[in-house]
Amino acid sequence: MTGKARIAIIGSGLMGHGIAQVFALAGHDVTITDSHTPNLDTVKQRIATNLRDLGDDEKAVERVRPVADMAACVRDADFVVEAVLEDMPLKQKIFGEIEKHVRSDTILASNTSVMPITEIMKGLRDRSRALGTHWWNPPFLVPLVEVIGTEWTSQAAIDFTMKLHADAGKMPAHVKKDVPGFIGNRLQHALWREAVSLVENGICDAETVDKVIKAAFGRRIAVLGPLENADLVGTDLTLAIHKTVLPAIDHRPGPSPYLERLVAEGKLGFKSGEGFRKWSPGEQAALRAKVLQHLKKARENDK
Repeated sequence: MTGKARIAIIGSGLMGHGIAQVFALAGHDVTITDSHTPNLDTVKQRIATNLRDLGDDEKAVERVRPVADMAACVRDADFVVEAVLEDMPLKQKIFGEIEKHVRSDTILASNTSVMPITEIMKGLRDRSRALGTHWWNPPFLVPLVEVIGTEWTSQAAIDFTMKLHADAGKMPAHVKKDVPGFIGNRLQHALWREAVSLVENGICDAETVDKVIKAAFGRRIAVLGPLENADLVGTDLTLAIHKTVLPAIDHRPGPSPYLERLVAEGKLGFKSGEGFRKWSPGEQAALRAKVLQHLKKARENDK
């Protein structure tokens, strides 16, 4: 890819406006649309606020153009990103509509955290230019973007997408097989499954689980990945540990009954004030602020 691309984004909510912000800041012209008018009406304001808060070039918002009509939004795009709700029929319908209005060489990407890209894109006429891009929230602070190909995706589409995101300052990771959860969420939820199991089986409480992770391997995980760590300590020691530990780790194929019970009882976490533990409004606000400040500091350190 040479020069700047024309980016079209479907959905201007939590993820969509952040993705638009990143591409606009990288110098690309961005059109963005949303069927929910209030979202579209405020998208530039939200982007401008983010840019100001981060000390980034506030003029970047001028490269973002809200468009009410989806056909007009995607018509001249080189790259289209769908960032709507995690609803399979809705995503399939949107891509069926997008394909009617884009050029034959336009690349089509679905932003989803776990949904199979193969299923989303199976109804397209040309599936070779379709793929997935999993941005992490918030998109303008977390560097990783997983780029997911399907059995039909062309290497040219993968290469274009990887370079587009790298040039925008992101860290693209190629997911070579379209599996549920891709890479990041498979790893994350393997950890969560065991965390839930520890509480369910009375080994410790929820607060202790989080404390152990944050005060132990969490301290080094940003600079020492698990396979780097395995090589560091030795694959022979890793094998010996696995022979003892893995048989005792939760390996049920479905969700924990303990988690299902929490949901059935209306203990939904922040949204209800209680999940694995109770959360006051002040505690919720403090944790959100702490995470945001941590991500901002990490972003500054990456520069």
